[in-house]
Amino acid sequence: MSADEPTLPSPTEERLLRAGFRTDPNDDPFVIASLEDPNARARVLALRAATRRHLMDVDRWATSLDDENVYVRREALAQLAYHDASPELLGVIRRALVDGDPLVVDAAIFALGEHHDLHALDAIVAIARVHEDARCREAAVAALGVLGDDRGRDAVLAALEDSAPIRRRAIVALSNFEGPDIEAALEKAKTDRDWQVRAAVDQLTKSEPD
Repeated sequence: MSADEPTLPSPTEERLLRAGFRTDPNDDPFVIASLEDPNARARVLALRAATRRHLMDVDRWATSLDDENVYVRREALAQLAYHDASPELLGVIRRALVDGDPLVVDAAIFALGEHHDLHALDAIVAIARVHEDARCREAAVAALGVLGDDRGRDAVLAALEDSAPIRRRAIVALSNFEGPDIEAALEKAKTDRDWQVRAAVDQLTKSEPD
């Protein structure tokens, strides 16, 4: 067995790749069955193909989001960020906010921000404030900026005391809020020790209308 063999696509994977770009309805049962393939890579490819072929329903999304493999869960959320989401499906996505994998949480936050799900706001605020993984806090701050709900402003302002990447993200998020406290925070950030934070403030203030 050569060292390259484990990375080569199996016949199932090759068929799923083709099915993702074909419209033959005869492929549908195979794609649906492959969502439960023992091979995680096949499940990822089946998920992509099923999404393109409009075969996913709430139960199938929920199954993918509960998959034991993190790559399947991440892929499901990546697809869901750009998929029409019913209230029931948004509830399924919100469950991923407590996933043990930080990148799954990151992807869930992004998807909920894209869908402007205000029902997730309290959970996203909590992540922005206290999540142990900086990537999740950064994603949460970005989503709070996208949501632009006033209930998230204090968490965004608090993020200006976090690490430099999160402070930079907070500056961008603040563009969706107004008030004396926002102006004072931006003024203080002009002297931030990180030059990229200072540059973000400069860019934001230059883009504001006179």
